[in-house]
Amino acid sequence: MENNEKEMLREQVRNVKLRLRGVMNGITSTSMRNKGLAYKVNFGVELPRLREMAEELPHTYHLAAALWKEDIRECRLLAAMLMPTEAFDEALAELWVEQMRFPEEAECTVMHLFARLPFASQKMFEWIAADSSMHRLCGWTLASRLFMKGMTPNERDEQELLDHLAADLRSTDRIVQRAAQKALLRYMDLNEACETRGEQLLETL
Repeated sequence: MENNEKEMLREQVRNVKLRLRGVMNGITSTSMRNKGLAYKVNFGVELPRLREMAEELPHTYHLAAALWKEDIRECRLLAAMLMPTEAFDEALAELWVEQMRFPEEAECTVMHLFARLPFASQKMFEWIAADSSMHRLCGWTLASRLFMKGMTPNERDEQELLDHLAADLRSTDRIVQRAAQKALLRYMDLNEACETRGEQLLETL
């Protein structure tokens, strides 16, 4: 980037922070910190308001990437809303998941970015098979979104999916377990055959 472009980007980030400070919710911010959301800064801004802000901000790779690097809750969530899918590749998707610290980041990023990526189903299957809890949380959350959009796995992928579901429905990680439960329900909504296979799986737990 040229120097003037870098300065323009810094100005954009400063303006985003100023806008966030202007709509800060101190009570919500304190509550989130007490629940363990240990960011450097947490303005306590609700997701609907962040979505409204995102509609008014430039949807550029550089702004989204710069906001993601900030240790500020709202900047991280806005980054997912602003990142253009055509500028976001698989390597960057892996990096973002590795850098996530809280479930809210995973859920927001899946909803606003990962579920719209052309390689979403591929990453979903990779992540549900990963050792990392954050990867599996992203994988199951992404599975739920894709099933809601009507994605139906083929026979081979379906068996792999059910095997991983069986494992994570027994997980001691409650966050991953709940995400797997939601994915199973969305899978069972696809058709009668999926509903039957889901019920059979539940009987084995």
